[in-house]
Amino acid sequence: MFSETELLTLTIPLLLGTGAVAGILAGMLGVGGGIVIVPVLFWLAPLLHVDPVLAMHCAVATSLASIVLTSISSARAHYRKGVVDTALLRSWLPSMIIGSALGGFAARFLNGETLGLIFGVVAIVVSIIMVRANPWTLMNDRPIGRIKNAIVSFGIGGFSALMGIGGGTLSVPILSLFSFPIHNAVGTASSFGIAIAASAVGFYVWSGWMLDGLPPGSVGYVNIPAALLISIVSIFTAPLGAKLAHSMPKLALRRVFALFLVVTGVRMIL
Repeated sequence: MFSETELLTLTIPLLLGTGAVAGILAGMLGVGGGIVIVPVLFWLAPLLHVDPVLAMHCAVATSLASIVLTSISSARAHYRKGVVDTALLRSWLPSMIIGSALGGFAARFLNGETLGLIFGVVAIVVSIIMVRANPWTLMNDRPIGRIKNAIVSFGIGGFSALMGIGGGTLSVPILSLFSFPIHNAVGTASSFGIAIAASAVGFYVWSGWMLDGLPPGSVGYVNIPAALLISIVSIFTAPLGAKLAHSMPKLALRRVFALFLVVTGVRMIL
């Protein structure tokens, strides 16, 4: 068993490193970084004496809290590149916020194994869509009509909140299915993370309020020290990721995205 000093020596550098990687991925792929943060926090849970029943909920909630600041940094970098579709944001954000809030609420009633399975299966399915040299498309433009747009954005928000991710993991492939150029999809998705994470975090705080078995410094399911350690690094590395994204060919960017998804998805299922 580790002493408190040994735990700090291990976890602080690991969380800072996670923040660095998460920021680069957030900027490069528009994913918010949760695809990396959730597995790391879940792996750390036993070392920090987190109740196994609560470990996945804590990982998801803390990931979402850190994603708020990371996504702001990433979105600003992509906005300066001119690849954020503001019209799409105005159309999708209202339903996406409602979906993410309800996803955060629904997580209260799901066990950790179910959340992990949802995370893994969705990640693998998305990776299959993204890895093809000739990406699948459903139509030549986004859906027409308020109801269709609301359904798509509501689903992205809800599943992203359940998985502890910023929205890009789902919205980038979905936008690609609607023939969005990959760089525009990544840039626009980076802005979704702000709304999804911010609206879901409150419900994770409420649903985990005053529970026993959470690590010190937790407010509900959100562990504040871990979220801050990740964020203070990720906000600086996210612009670097955005710069890298715009220097990569479209196919290479899609396949990097797919690789991270499939590796993470398999690990979470197992």
